[in-house]
Amino acid sequence: MATVEARRISKRFDGRAVVDDIDLAVREGEFLVLVGPSGCGKTTLLRMLAGLETPTAGDVLIGGRVVTQVPPRARNIAMVFQSYALYPHLTVEKNISFPLRAAGLARTEIAARVERAAQMFSIGELLNRKPRQLSGGERQRVALARAVVREPVAFLLDEPLSNLDAKLRTSARDELQQFQRRLGTTTIYVTHDQVEAMGLGDRIAVLEAGTVHQIGTPAEVYDDPHDAFVATFIGSPPMNLIRTEREFVGVRPEQLLPRAAYGAGEETLPFPLVVHRVENLGADRLVYGELQAPHPQARVIARLPSLLPFSAAAGERHDFAVRPREVKRFALADGRRIEAMQ
Repeated sequence: MATVEARRISKRFDGRAVVDDIDLAVREGEFLVLVGPSGCGKTTLLRMLAGLETPTAGDVLIGGRVVTQVPPRARNIAMVFQSYALYPHLTVEKNISFPLRAAGLARTEIAARVERAAQMFSIGELLNRKPRQLSGGERQRVALARAVVREPVAFLLDEPLSNLDAKLRTSARDELQQFQRRLGTTTIYVTHDQVEAMGLGDRIAVLEAGTVHQIGTPAEVYDDPHDAFVATFIGSPPMNLIRTEREFVGVRPEQLLPRAAYGAGEETLPFPLVVHRVENLGADRLVYGELQAPHPQARVIARLPSLLPFSAAAGERHDFAVRPREVKRFALADGRRIEAMQ
């Protein structure tokens, strides 16, 4: 395993900056997730780290060595794509062993590595099948096994779970994290799914418009967002943002509770709202409503655990409240956290 770094790296297409002056350092053995909306530059950044794109400016370092002009095959990294990129005419065994045969390894070594990888991903019984005979989850595991057999210093994964259904994605996410922990290989993972990012990453880098807005642990990014973009991108439902004359006031849906849920003497800020509808999700309920005075009128969402007693009909006014320490404040001009600016 090795460190992976991007130093002031940029990429322009037709004069437009897709990646704009990014600094990024991934530690040995770390699982870093690049997350952001479509078109934010995360895949382009990953491709530059892999050597599939040449930076317009800046450098890529792997293990402390500058590899900006080094071709992909010489970087000793393995990349898994969204499409899996399996050879349809080859068996699973041939797909997994392909990079080893291309590198000229001995047959005995190839067989041993393929067997270890097949055991790791529980695909030993699939070795003689073709990709068309596999499910989406099985193809994903074959693609990962092909990456593992190379014994690279880093894995670069470009939305490898996006083609799976919701149930399979959850189990595949768990398998992927366990395999990375076992190997301890430096891993950079691209996704637009913030739930996936929160569940997988040791750290998360949140990108938008070719820049990194924040890097931190999932808890840091969620609890202490640096700006309004991160606050509303990370979290489902997103943070409520209420525009006042001077600032944006941010409140997480799960922190907006009926006043009766707090102790009689507990300090809270009033957030009265008129309920529009209540959405029952089983373990939780989402309360959609509109804030009332003393706040500006704004639509908000409260997320209530099902065990918390609450009932409301459309049009009813209810007293909600928030603890003062849970309120976040953002500048109107650029969305930056006001506390961070002081």
